[in-house]
Amino acid sequence: MQRRQALQVMGTAMLGWPLVARIASAAEPTKRRLLFFSRSVLFEHPVIRRAGDELSLAEKAVVALARQINCEVECTKDGRVFDDDLDEFAAIVSYTCGSPTDLMKPDSLDGSPPLSERGWKKLDAAVRGGKALVAIHPGIWLLPAAAGADCIGHGTQQAARIQVVSPQFPGVEQLGDSFSLMEEWFSLIRFAQDLHVILVQDCAGMDTTAPEDRRCYDRPPFPITWARMHDQGRVFYTSLGHRDDVWSSQIFQQILRGGLSWALGRVEADITPNIDQVAPHANSYLQG
Repeated sequence: MQRRQALQVMGTAMLGWPLVARIASAAEPTKRRLLFFSRSVLFEHPVIRRAGDELSLAEKAVVALARQINCEVECTKDGRVFDDDLDEFAAIVSYTCGSPTDLMKPDSLDGSPPLSERGWKKLDAAVRGGKALVAIHPGIWLLPAAAGADCIGHGTQQAARIQVVSPQFPGVEQLGDSFSLMEEWFSLIRFAQDLHVILVQDCAGMDTTAPEDRRCYDRPPFPITWARMHDQGRVFYTSLGHRDDVWSSQIFQQILRGGLSWALGRVEADITPNIDQVAPHANSYLQG
Protein backbone atom coordinates (compact mmCIF):
# COMPACT_ATOMS: atom_id res chain seq x y z
CA MET A 1 0.00 0.00 0.00
CA GLN A 2 1.35 3.39 -0.91
CA ARG A 3 1.79 5.64 2.10
CA ARG A 4 -0.23 8.45 0.59
CA GLN A 5 -2.82 8.23 -2.11
CA ALA A 6 -3.07 10.52 -5.11
CA LEU A 7 -6.27 12.52 -5.10
CA GLN A 8 -9.11 11.56 -7.34
CA VAL A 9 -11.76 14.23 -7.74
CA MET A 10 -15.43 13.69 -8.38
CA GLY A 11 -16.35 14.99 -11.80
CA THR A 12 -19.83 16.08 -10.81
CA ALA A 13 -20.18 19.09 -8.53
CA MET A 14 -22.54 18.72 -5.60
CA LEU A 15 -25.60 20.88 -5.19
CA GLY A 16 -24.89 24.51 -4.28
CA TRP A 17 -26.27 25.96 -1.05
CA PRO A 18 -26.37 29.41 0.56
CA LEU A 19 -23.12 28.65 2.39
CA VAL A 20 -21.33 28.19 -0.93
CA ALA A 21 -22.75 31.44 -2.24
CA ARG A 22 -21.70 33.24 0.93
CA ILE A 23 -18.12 32.02 0.57
CA ALA A 24 -18.00 32.74 -3.14
CA SER A 25 -19.20 36.29 -2.62
CA ALA A 26 -16.25 37.04 -0.34
CA ALA A 27 -12.65 37.53 -1.44
CA GLU A 28 -11.25 34.23 -2.72
CA PRO A 29 -9.46 32.60 0.25
CA THR A 30 -6.03 31.07 -0.01
CA LYS A 31 -6.18 27.39 -0.94
CA ARG A 32 -5.51 25.20 2.09
CA ARG A 33 -4.73 21.51 2.57
CA LEU A 34 -6.73 19.04 4.63
CA LEU A 35 -5.72 15.57 5.80
CA PHE A 36 -8.44 12.90 5.66
CA PHE A 37 -7.41 9.99 7.91
CA SER A 38 -9.49 6.80 7.86
CA ARG A 39 -7.61 3.84 9.35
CA SER A 40 -10.08 1.07 10.27
CA VAL A 41 -9.32 -1.36 13.11
CA LEU A 42 -12.59 -2.37 14.82
CA PHE A 43 -14.79 -2.17 11.71
CA GLU A 44 -14.24 -1.02 8.14
CA HIS A 45 -17.27 1.00 7.11
CA PRO A 46 -18.29 0.39 3.47
CA VAL A 47 -18.19 4.13 2.70
CA ILE A 48 -14.46 4.21 3.55
CA ARG A 49 -13.47 0.91 1.90
CA ARG A 50 -11.27 1.28 -1.16
CA ALA A 51 -11.30 -0.89 -4.27
CA GLY A 52 -7.62 -1.25 -5.00
CA ASP A 53 -5.99 2.16 -5.24
CA GLU A 54 -9.24 4.00 -5.96
CA LEU A 55 -10.40 6.36 -3.24
CA SER A 56 -13.48 5.33 -1.27
CA LEU A 57 -16.91 6.93 -1.56
CA ALA A 58 -16.34 9.04 1.56
CA GLU A 59 -12.87 10.14 0.46
CA LYS A 60 -14.16 11.23 -2.96
CA ALA A 61 -17.00 13.13 -1.29
CA VAL A 62 -14.67 14.99 1.07
CA VAL A 63 -12.37 15.89 -1.84
CA ALA A 64 -15.36 17.28 -3.78
CA LEU A 65 -16.73 19.22 -0.81
CA ALA A 66 -13.30 20.65 -0.04
CA ARG A 67 -12.93 21.90 -3.61
CA GLN A 68 -16.09 23.95 -3.11
CA ILE A 69 -14.35 25.89 -0.34
CA ASN A 70 -11.03 26.09 -2.21
CA CYS A 71 -9.21 23.35 -0.31
CA GLU A 72 -7.16 20.34 -1.34
CA VAL A 73 -7.31 17.00 0.47
CA GLU A 74 -4.72 14.34 1.11
CA CYS A 75 -6.39 11.01 1.89
CA THR A 76 -4.54 8.37 3.86
CA LYS A 77 -5.05 5.37 6.11
CA ASP A 78 -1.39 5.33 7.14
CA GLY A 79 -0.96 6.17 10.82
CA ARG A 80 2.65 7.18 10.27
CA VAL A 81 1.45 10.42 8.71
CA PHE A 82 1.25 11.96 12.19
CA ASP A 83 4.94 11.34 12.81
CA ASP A 84 5.63 13.84 10.01
CA ASP A 85 5.23 17.61 10.01
CA LEU A 86 1.54 18.49 10.36
CA ASP A 87 2.04 22.18 9.66
CA GLU A 88 1.14 21.71 6.00
CA PHE A 89 -2.44 20.79 6.97
CA ALA A 90 -5.00 23.36 8.08
CA ALA A 91 -7.35 20.66 9.38
CA ILE A 92 -7.56 16.95 10.15
CA VAL A 93 -10.71 15.12 9.04
CA SER A 94 -11.20 11.84 10.91
CA TYR A 95 -13.19 8.79 9.88
CA THR A 96 -11.14 6.33 11.91
CA CYS A 97 -12.71 3.34 13.62
CA GLY A 98 -11.16 2.46 16.95
CA SER A 99 -9.85 4.11 20.08
CA PRO A 100 -6.32 5.59 20.04
CA THR A 101 -5.07 2.33 21.57
CA ASP A 102 -6.81 0.35 18.81
CA LEU A 103 -5.36 2.59 16.12
CA MET A 104 -1.86 1.94 17.50
CA LYS A 105 -2.23 -1.82 16.97
CA PRO A 106 -0.23 -3.21 14.04
CA ASP A 107 -3.14 -5.09 12.47
CA SER A 108 -6.02 -3.32 10.78
CA LEU A 109 -8.90 -4.26 8.50
CA ASP A 110 -7.47 -2.19 5.66
CA GLY A 111 -3.84 -3.33 5.98
CA SER A 112 -2.56 0.13 6.88
CA PRO A 113 0.38 0.96 9.19
CA PRO A 114 -0.54 1.95 12.76
CA LEU A 115 -0.66 5.29 14.49
CA SER A 116 2.22 5.71 16.95
CA GLU A 117 1.85 7.09 20.46
CA ARG A 118 4.24 9.87 19.50
CA GLY A 119 2.16 10.69 16.42
CA TRP A 120 -1.07 10.70 18.41
CA LYS A 121 0.43 13.10 20.96
CA LYS A 122 1.64 15.33 18.14
CA LEU A 123 -1.87 15.38 16.70
CA ASP A 124 -3.42 16.27 20.06
CA ALA A 125 -0.86 19.05 20.57
CA ALA A 126 -1.52 20.36 17.06
CA VAL A 127 -5.27 20.58 17.65
CA ARG A 128 -4.79 22.16 21.06
CA GLY A 129 -2.49 24.66 19.40
CA GLY A 130 -5.04 25.72 16.81
CA LYS A 131 -5.33 23.08 14.08
CA ALA A 132 -8.93 22.33 13.13
CA LEU A 133 -10.44 18.87 13.66
CA VAL A 134 -13.54 17.56 11.89
CA ALA A 135 -14.69 14.13 13.07
CA ILE A 136 -17.34 12.09 11.29
CA HIS A 137 -19.29 9.10 12.68
CA PRO A 138 -16.67 6.73 14.25
CA GLY A 139 -13.99 9.43 13.91
CA ILE A 140 -15.09 10.69 17.33
CA TRP A 141 -12.63 8.22 18.92
CA LEU A 142 -9.44 9.53 17.31
CA LEU A 143 -9.19 12.36 19.87
CA PRO A 144 -11.95 11.67 22.42
CA ALA A 145 -11.09 14.63 24.66
CA ALA A 146 -11.23 16.97 21.69
CA ALA A 147 -14.54 15.56 20.44
CA GLY A 148 -16.22 16.08 23.80
CA ALA A 149 -18.35 12.92 24.08
CA ASP A 150 -18.31 9.12 23.99
CA CYS A 151 -20.43 6.38 22.41
CA ILE A 152 -22.01 3.22 23.81
CA GLY A 153 -22.76 1.72 20.39
CA HIS A 154 -25.68 1.68 17.98
CA GLY A 155 -28.83 -0.26 17.32
CA THR A 156 -30.76 -1.17 14.17
CA GLN A 157 -30.57 1.24 11.27
CA GLN A 158 -33.83 3.16 11.19
CA ALA A 159 -35.32 6.59 10.62
CA ALA A 160 -35.09 9.20 13.36
CA ARG A 161 -36.21 12.79 13.77
CA ILE A 162 -33.39 15.31 14.06
CA GLN A 163 -34.03 18.73 15.57
CA VAL A 164 -32.10 21.75 14.28
CA VAL A 165 -31.31 23.67 17.48
CA SER A 166 -28.74 26.14 16.13
CA PRO A 167 -30.39 27.25 12.88
CA GLN A 168 -27.86 29.99 12.15
CA PHE A 169 -24.84 27.68 12.20
CA PRO A 170 -23.21 27.40 8.75
CA GLY A 171 -24.67 24.57 6.72
CA VAL A 172 -27.98 24.08 8.51
CA GLU A 173 -29.72 27.35 7.63
CA GLN A 174 -31.96 25.67 5.04
CA LEU A 175 -32.92 22.57 7.03
CA GLY A 176 -35.91 24.03 8.86
CA ASP A 177 -36.81 23.09 12.43
CA SER A 178 -36.24 19.36 11.91
CA PHE A 179 -35.75 16.60 9.38
CA SER A 180 -35.94 12.80 9.30
CA LEU A 181 -33.17 10.54 8.08
CA MET A 182 -32.48 6.81 7.81
CA GLU A 183 -29.11 6.12 9.40
CA GLU A 184 -27.06 4.01 11.80
CA TRP A 185 -27.42 6.19 14.89
CA PHE A 186 -24.68 6.27 17.49
CA SER A 187 -25.94 6.48 21.06
CA LEU A 188 -23.69 9.18 22.48
CA ILE A 189 -22.99 9.88 26.16
CA ARG A 190 -20.79 11.89 28.53
CA PHE A 191 -21.12 15.19 26.73
CA ALA A 192 -18.80 18.06 27.59
CA GLN A 193 -20.60 21.04 29.07
CA ASP A 194 -19.06 23.46 26.57
CA LEU A 195 -20.68 21.95 23.46
CA HIS A 196 -22.45 24.25 21.08
CA VAL A 197 -25.08 21.76 19.91
CA ILE A 198 -26.32 22.09 16.34
CA LEU A 199 -28.45 18.95 15.87
CA VAL A 200 -30.31 16.91 18.49
CA GLN A 201 -31.68 13.39 18.01
CA ASP A 202 -35.24 12.87 19.25
CA CYS A 203 -35.68 9.16 19.89
CA ALA A 204 -39.47 9.39 20.29
CA GLY A 205 -41.04 7.10 17.73
CA MET A 206 -37.94 4.97 17.18
CA ASP A 207 -38.38 1.20 17.39
CA THR A 208 -36.96 0.02 20.72
CA THR A 209 -38.31 -3.54 20.63
CA ALA A 210 -34.90 -5.19 20.33
CA PRO A 211 -32.76 -5.09 23.50
CA GLU A 212 -29.89 -3.21 21.79
CA ASP A 213 -32.32 -0.67 20.33
CA ARG A 214 -33.86 -0.19 23.75
CA ARG A 215 -30.42 0.32 25.32
CA CYS A 216 -29.40 2.85 22.69
CA TYR A 217 -32.61 4.74 21.93
CA ASP A 218 -34.93 4.56 24.94
CA ARG A 219 -33.56 7.83 26.23
CA PRO A 220 -34.03 11.62 26.27
CA PRO A 221 -33.03 13.73 23.24
CA PHE A 222 -29.25 14.05 22.86
CA PRO A 223 -26.72 15.93 20.70
CA ILE A 224 -25.49 14.34 17.46
CA THR A 225 -23.74 17.32 15.82
CA TRP A 226 -21.85 20.13 17.55
CA ALA A 227 -18.97 22.59 17.58
CA ARG A 228 -16.55 23.32 20.39
CA MET A 229 -13.03 24.51 21.13
CA HIS A 230 -10.23 22.13 22.19
CA ASP A 231 -7.98 24.77 23.71
CA GLN A 232 -7.21 26.84 20.56
CA GLY A 233 -8.44 24.30 18.00
CA ARG A 234 -11.88 24.41 16.41
CA VAL A 235 -13.60 21.01 16.58
CA PHE A 236 -16.69 19.97 14.63
CA TYR A 237 -18.35 16.57 15.05
CA THR A 238 -21.32 14.86 13.44
CA SER A 239 -22.45 11.29 14.11
CA LEU A 240 -23.98 11.14 10.63
CA GLY A 241 -22.08 9.38 7.86
CA HIS A 242 -22.55 5.60 8.01
CA ARG A 243 -24.68 4.93 4.94
CA ASP A 244 -23.86 5.46 1.26
CA ASP A 245 -27.12 7.31 0.68
CA VAL A 246 -26.40 9.64 3.62
CA TRP A 247 -23.08 10.63 2.05
CA SER A 248 -24.84 11.40 -1.24
CA SER A 249 -27.71 13.30 0.42
CA GLN A 250 -27.96 17.07 0.14
CA ILE A 251 -28.62 17.32 3.88
CA PHE A 252 -25.38 15.62 4.90
CA GLN A 253 -23.31 17.43 2.28
CA GLN A 254 -24.58 20.76 3.50
CA ILE A 255 -23.94 19.91 7.17
CA LEU A 256 -20.40 18.66 6.51
CA ARG A 257 -19.51 21.57 4.23
CA GLY A 258 -20.69 23.99 6.88
CA GLY A 259 -18.69 22.24 9.58
CA LEU A 260 -15.55 22.25 7.46
CA SER A 261 -15.97 25.93 6.62
CA TRP A 262 -16.42 26.91 10.26
CA ALA A 263 -13.55 24.71 11.49
CA LEU A 264 -11.24 26.33 8.93
CA GLY A 265 -12.34 29.83 9.91
CA ARG A 266 -13.83 30.47 6.47
CA VAL A 267 -17.12 31.43 8.10
CA GLU A 268 -17.87 32.46 11.66
CA ALA A 269 -20.59 31.32 14.06
CA ASP A 270 -21.72 31.83 17.62
CA ILE A 271 -20.64 28.69 19.49
CA THR A 272 -21.82 29.68 22.95
CA PRO A 273 -22.38 26.46 24.96
CA ASN A 274 -26.06 25.53 24.79
CA ILE A 275 -26.37 21.87 25.77
CA ASP A 276 -28.23 22.69 28.99
CA GLN A 277 -30.86 24.56 26.97
CA VAL A 278 -31.34 22.30 23.95
CA ALA A 279 -30.70 18.83 25.45
CA PRO A 280 -31.02 19.33 29.21
CA HIS A 281 -31.38 15.63 30.09
CA ALA A 282 -28.76 14.20 27.70
CA ASN A 283 -26.14 13.76 30.42
CA SER A 284 -28.55 12.05 32.79
CA TYR A 285 -28.48 8.91 30.63
CA LEU A 286 -26.12 6.13 31.82
CA GLN A 287 -24.31 8.48 34.16
CA GLY A 288 -23.24 7.63 37.64
